[in-house]
Amino acid sequence: MSDIQERPTTTQSAATPGATAGAIAIREASSPAERKVFIRLPNTLYKDDPNYVAPLEFEIAARLDAAKNPSLKGCPHKLWIAYRDGAPVGRIGAIVNKAHLARHQDGAGHFGFFECEDDPQTAKALLETAGAWLKEQGMSKIAGPFNFSVNEEVGLLIDGFDAPPYIMMPHGRRYYPQLLEALGFTKAMDMHALEWFPVREFIPAKRLRFVDKALNKPEVEIRNLNKADFLGDIRTIVDIFDDAWSDNWGFIPFSEDHIRHMADELKPIIEEHNIVICSYKGEPVAFGLVLPNINRATRGFAGKLLPFNWAKLLWRLKVKGVDQARMPLMGVRKKLHGKPVGAAFAYKIIDMVNSANIDHGVTHSELSWILETNEAMLNMLLEMGSRIYKTYRIYERPL
Repeated sequence: MSDIQERPTTTQSAATPGATAGAIAIREASSPAERKVFIRLPNTLYKDDPNYVAPLEFEIAARLDAAKNPSLKGCPHKLWIAYRDGAPVGRIGAIVNKAHLARHQDGAGHFGFFECEDDPQTAKALLETAGAWLKEQGMSKIAGPFNFSVNEEVGLLIDGFDAPPYIMMPHGRRYYPQLLEALGFTKAMDMHALEWFPVREFIPAKRLRFVDKALNKPEVEIRNLNKADFLGDIRTIVDIFDDAWSDNWGFIPFSEDHIRHMADELKPIIEEHNIVICSYKGEPVAFGLVLPNINRATRGFAGKLLPFNWAKLLWRLKVKGVDQARMPLMGVRKKLHGKPVGAAFAYKIIDMVNSANIDHGVTHSELSWILETNEAMLNMLLEMGSRIYKTYRIYERPL
């Protein structure tokens, strides 16, 4: 018996931009063959988009595997593909994220991995399939995109389509927001990515004097990553993050499985200078983490490392070097929020990783993502000379 479920739906005429004739069939992507179709489907949808960077297929396969992705542990989830005339034209995933529900108790089921041809009926078939399943699971609203967690890729790109995405940031087609909004989805939250061209002296002299005064104390310790205690430092970072971000919209804490998973993923690519840990009175209180933009090194791979792309990737990472970097995480413990030493730590962290990355040939950086409500951080980064160049949106709709 086949493990592929098919739900035929009707579609509108081929006069709709991007649509072709034929009924839409929604099939659950539960077999290995269907998973491959699911993973590779965006390559067709973005074939005319020079800014699309195909993620590495083995990484997406691991993220979709409950045995490898801690975000899926104990969380019901499904994947579907939309077919028209036998050709895949869209995909979507849905998850009941129990960590999110335990913390926020908002009845929200999440959708993610949304990709679709430019056709309202295809989008409707996909989102209604995900919504119907989430409603069966007891959810009262659908929100997303989350791939699969707020701590992974999130948001639908609504502005900034003219630049390639950085590592662990989604891309999108310009028509996606219109497809969702036509189905009654509304904004839940926006988050921004800021572009930064590294320069050494970006802190105004007056602010620099403030930073030096606040941190020139014996109780302040600032260091880089200790690779000899890599897992220990990742635990320290996560402990600060869970405290610093605990009041943020959508926050869910990292589990021990997440910590080990993060350490395994970071260890091959992270350098000592790209993690900064700050202690105050003997307690780790602030951190910053920067990643090389792996997307810069994998462009043109079409998501594949074999047979020869693995060698190209190693050369680009270890010999040529990557001239772009992304800061995905930075945090200061809540008890230092609004205090001079807390703000000084934030400036110092950015100053340290910025200078180190300039020394390593980085010419472009992204600071992402920042909630639209985090005005203090946005103002700080804008004052430094960065600019908002991409905006992502989380949408929601009652079920």
